[in-house]
Amino acid sequence: MAEEKYKIVVFGAFGAGKSTFIQTLDPQAKHIETECTGGSTTIALDYGRVQIGEKRVYLYGTPGQERFEFAREIIGKGMDGAILLVDVTSPIDDFVEHLFTSISTAHIPSVVFLNKCDAIGAQPDTAKSHFSGVETMLVSAKNRREARDALERFIGTLRSHTREEK
Repeated sequence: MAEEKYKIVVFGAFGAGKSTFIQTLDPQAKHIETECTGGSTTIALDYGRVQIGEKRVYLYGTPGQERFEFAREIIGKGMDGAILLVDVTSPIDDFVEHLFTSISTAHIPSVVFLNKCDAIGAQPDTAKSHFSGVETMLVSAKNRREARDALERFIGTLRSHTREEK
């Protein structure tokens, strides 16, 4: 049986945990960043690979600032699935809503990962209710097992989706 390959793009606002999520899954992940107020930020993309059984998953993390819309469009071309990573310590703002709407209207198989649920001020229930009707999973971008389990569950839905179309 041939190896299945998936291009998964991770979207989210600045500081949501996209780079951490990808680096947790693939410690050899590539990351292009610059220093900014509040730490560092992705200015191009993150790239990592994960093997899940016979499935090779290519992960692409997008920049989390509005001005990089063009980069998100380029990175998103040909994706098999999208992950919206949401920091539940921050309110859902217009930018996160824009990302969610863009993914939804593109009819790309997607999931919302709720990150930082164990942090002070976290409101996972509020975020979960905001995205009601959409698959949401609680995940810690810093916890390899949680991140991998959530990714595996999402990849499993893609496989089912593909099988139904054939």
